[in-house]
Amino acid sequence: MNEIEQLSRLAENLGCACSCQEPMSRHTTFRIGGPADLFVFVKNRNVLQKLVRQANLLEVPCLVMGNGSNMLVSDRGIRGMVLALTGDFCRIRLCKDHIVSCGAGAPLSSLCSFALKNSLTGAEFLWGIPGTAGGAAFMNAGAYGGEMRDILVSCSHLTQAGEFGKLEGEDLRLSYRHSAYTDNRAAILFLKVRLAPGNPKEIRARMDDLIGRRKSKQPLEFPSAGSVFKRPEGRFAGTLIEQCGLKGKSVGGAVVSSKHAGFIVNSGGATCEDVLKLISVIQDTVFQKTGVLLECEVKTIGS
Repeated sequence: MNEIEQLSRLAENLGCACSCQEPMSRHTTFRIGGPADLFVFVKNRNVLQKLVRQANLLEVPCLVMGNGSNMLVSDRGIRGMVLALTGDFCRIRLCKDHIVSCGAGAPLSSLCSFALKNSLTGAEFLWGIPGTAGGAAFMNAGAYGGEMRDILVSCSHLTQAGEFGKLEGEDLRLSYRHSAYTDNRAAILFLKVRLAPGNPKEIRARMDDLIGRRKSKQPLEFPSAGSVFKRPEGRFAGTLIEQCGLKGKSVGGAVVSSKHAGFIVNSGGATCEDVLKLISVIQDTVFQKTGVLLECEVKTIGS
């Protein structure tokens, strides 16, 4: 029995649904990616810890993921074990002082809906972002004038060594599309955000306004990973790409969106290689014409 088979048996014994050679294209918003050696749905932190520690003993790489909304997976897939957060990691509850405790696997749409239901404001900027709460905290997600650092109080995590920990306040080191977790690679399991009392009609109106803007400006009808590039200081990546005449530029099934040039969409059958080649074309062209080197926001993962 090899290492993957051992981990698969352990996962099953711990009550986890799992699959070997699972296509990652089923688990990313880009709908791109080759097979993971082992894909496991994990429902609670104790099971997660046992799996990570056993993987470490067997020297098998681990990746903890949410809904795959900001990642581009290699066509060759991912070697090792991929752990998807479900169950306890998707729960949301209200604490005192308008603080909301949220599992890292909870969709941002669920967090926003929970806040609305409880007449809490501050999370509206997350409405329409196709990610999870953990992913938003990991990269300090932001949109329309709001960022996670405006509301994030603390994060509980599991280190790569399989130890539980917690970061809060300044230790989170939140800056533009960055947090302490982008450096230490620990997996966020739970987080707390501080919201404020609000008028539900005004909250709903704000959410409706933002989703309307997204639908009118972003190619939500196609698989994508959202904004591909970080915003250059004082500029907008999409504007620079459009000014360079790259709207509609394609490599294979990967296309620069005609609706928003900051997005690369999968028009059908796109591969990771297609996307990476198109990213390179965009970066080279924009740098040659403007002197600005665009930095990728989407994370490339896999062998």
